[in-house]
Amino acid sequence: MTRSELFSFPNPVNETSARVVAGGVVAMTALFLLTGWSWVLVVLTYGFVARVLTGPTLSPLGRLATQVITPRLDVEHRFCAGPPKRFAQGIGATFTLTASVLWFGLGLAGAAQVVLAMLLVAASLEAFAGFCLGCTIFSFLMRAGIVPEEVCERCNDLWAGREDEAPVGVSA
Repeated sequence: MTRSELFSFPNPVNETSARVVAGGVVAMTALFLLTGWSWVLVVLTYGFVARVLTGPTLSPLGRLATQVITPRLDVEHRFCAGPPKRFAQGIGATFTLTASVLWFGLGLAGAAQVVLAMLLVAASLEAFAGFCLGCTIFSFLMRAGIVPEEVCERCNDLWAGREDEAPVGVSA
């Protein structure tokens, strides 16, 4: 695997896999909030950073979702553009890195829990309702001209042509 392949992000993204990953994030975030087990925060943070940098390649949760769970689900898989999903993973990385600094570096457990509660809400929206808050923010930033159109030509119409544009076997 070349360096450029390692640090690539899938495009298109299988929404089923994205929702499975979000479900894993919900479970881990809830576990951390209920127990305060620091290792869970480390795993969450690593997972988001890994997914931003490499998609599912270096993310255990991403690999589990794309290679084990999603292929076994008997559902119609829908595909969406990759850049908004990568942006959403970046937001998750920002939240978990912030929570890690608050928890480990500054000893502000309550503040870290508030940040992770917000992550729990966003991940729950994706996992249970199929609503990607990060993708919505990305779309707004494109319309505002902050994200250039060439970053994601397909994002101009996120809902068009999903099923017929996805190559066989492509996943989140």
